[in-house]
Amino acid sequence: MFGDLMGMMGKLQEAQKKVEETKLRLDTVLVDEQSNDGLFKVTLTANRKIKSIHIDDALLEDKEQLEDYFVLVMNKAIEKATQINEAELAAAAQDGMPNIPGMDMFK
Repeated sequence: MFGDLMGMMGKLQEAQKKVEETKLRLDTVLVDEQSNDGLFKVTLTANRKIKSIHIDDALLEDKEQLEDYFVLVMNKAIEKATQINEAELAAAAQDGMPNIPGMDMFK
Protein backbone atom coordinates (compact mmCIF):
# COMPACT_ATOMS: atom_id res chain seq x y z
CA MET A 1 0.00 0.00 0.00
CA PHE A 2 2.74 2.46 0.91
CA GLY A 3 4.61 1.54 -2.26
CA ASP A 4 1.57 2.53 -4.29
CA LEU A 5 1.27 5.76 -2.33
CA MET A 6 4.95 6.56 -2.80
CA GLY A 7 4.65 5.79 -6.50
CA MET A 8 1.66 8.11 -6.83
CA MET A 9 3.48 10.86 -4.93
CA GLY A 10 6.44 10.47 -7.25
CA LYS A 11 4.18 10.73 -10.29
CA LEU A 12 2.46 13.80 -8.86
CA GLN A 13 5.82 15.45 -8.30
CA GLU A 14 6.83 14.54 -11.84
CA ALA A 15 3.58 16.05 -13.17
CA GLN A 16 4.21 19.21 -11.17
CA LYS A 17 7.72 19.43 -12.61
CA LYS A 18 6.34 19.05 -16.15
CA VAL A 19 3.82 21.81 -15.52
CA GLU A 20 6.56 24.14 -14.22
CA GLU A 21 8.76 23.36 -17.24
CA THR A 22 5.81 24.05 -19.52
CA LYS A 23 5.19 27.41 -17.84
CA LEU A 24 8.80 28.38 -18.49
CA ARG A 25 8.59 27.23 -22.11
CA LEU A 26 5.40 29.24 -22.63
CA ASP A 27 7.44 32.39 -21.98
CA THR A 28 9.15 31.67 -25.30
CA VAL A 29 5.98 30.95 -27.30
CA LEU A 30 4.94 34.17 -29.04
CA VAL A 31 1.41 35.11 -30.08
CA ASP A 32 1.04 37.82 -32.73
CA GLU A 33 -2.19 39.68 -33.34
CA GLN A 34 -3.05 42.73 -35.41
CA SER A 35 -5.97 44.86 -36.47
CA ASN A 36 -7.61 44.01 -39.79
CA ASP A 37 -5.89 46.93 -41.49
CA GLY A 38 -2.51 46.22 -39.85
CA LEU A 39 -2.30 49.62 -38.14
CA PHE A 40 -2.02 48.12 -34.66
CA LYS A 41 0.06 45.04 -33.84
CA VAL A 42 0.88 43.30 -30.59
CA THR A 43 3.03 40.35 -29.58
CA LEU A 44 2.44 38.46 -26.32
CA THR A 45 3.94 35.35 -24.80
CA ALA A 46 1.65 32.39 -24.21
CA ASN A 47 1.89 33.40 -20.53
CA ARG A 48 0.14 36.64 -21.54
CA LYS A 49 3.09 39.00 -21.09
CA ILE A 50 3.35 41.84 -23.60
CA LYS A 51 6.55 41.67 -25.65
CA SER A 52 5.91 44.41 -28.22
CA ILE A 53 3.32 46.84 -29.52
CA HIS A 54 3.42 48.61 -32.88
CA ILE A 55 1.14 51.57 -33.51
CA ASP A 56 1.01 53.09 -36.98
CA ASP A 57 1.42 56.87 -37.01
CA ALA A 58 -2.04 57.23 -38.58
CA LEU A 59 -3.60 56.14 -35.28
CA LEU A 60 -1.78 58.76 -33.22
CA GLU A 61 -4.06 61.53 -34.42
CA ASP A 62 -7.28 59.98 -33.06
CA LYS A 63 -7.10 59.01 -29.39
CA GLU A 64 -10.52 57.32 -29.35
CA GLN A 65 -9.73 55.21 -32.42
CA LEU A 66 -6.36 54.21 -30.93
CA GLU A 67 -8.06 53.16 -27.69
CA ASP A 68 -10.58 51.08 -29.65
CA TYR A 69 -7.80 49.38 -31.61
CA PHE A 70 -5.86 48.73 -28.42
CA VAL A 71 -8.79 47.09 -26.65
CA LEU A 72 -9.87 44.95 -29.61
CA VAL A 73 -6.42 43.70 -30.61
CA MET A 74 -5.25 43.10 -27.03
CA ASN A 75 -8.39 41.13 -26.19
CA LYS A 76 -7.93 38.92 -29.28
CA ALA A 77 -4.26 38.36 -28.46
CA ILE A 78 -4.98 37.56 -24.81
CA GLU A 79 -7.69 35.10 -25.85
CA LYS A 80 -5.29 33.29 -28.21
CA ALA A 81 -2.52 33.23 -25.61
CA THR A 82 -4.92 31.91 -22.97
CA GLN A 83 -6.08 29.08 -25.24
CA ILE A 84 -2.49 28.02 -25.91
CA ASN A 85 -1.57 28.35 -22.23
CA GLU A 86 -4.50 26.31 -20.96
CA ALA A 87 -4.08 23.58 -23.58
CA GLU A 88 -0.35 23.20 -22.94
CA LEU A 89 -0.67 23.18 -19.15
CA ALA A 90 -3.57 20.72 -19.23
CA ALA A 91 -1.56 18.39 -21.49
CA ALA A 92 1.49 18.61 -19.20
CA ALA A 93 -0.59 17.94 -16.10
CA GLN A 94 -2.53 15.06 -17.67
CA ASP A 95 0.61 13.44 -19.05
CA GLY A 96 2.16 13.04 -15.62
CA MET A 97 -0.93 12.22 -13.58
CA PRO A 98 -1.05 8.84 -11.92
CA ASN A 99 -4.07 6.65 -12.55
CA ILE A 100 -6.16 7.41 -9.46
CA PRO A 101 -9.69 5.98 -9.43
CA GLY A 102 -12.30 8.73 -9.59
CA MET A 103 -9.83 11.29 -10.93
CA ASP A 104 -10.88 10.95 -14.56
CA MET A 105 -11.84 14.63 -14.69
CA PHE A 106 -8.40 15.34 -16.21
CA LYS A 107 -9.13 13.22 -19.30
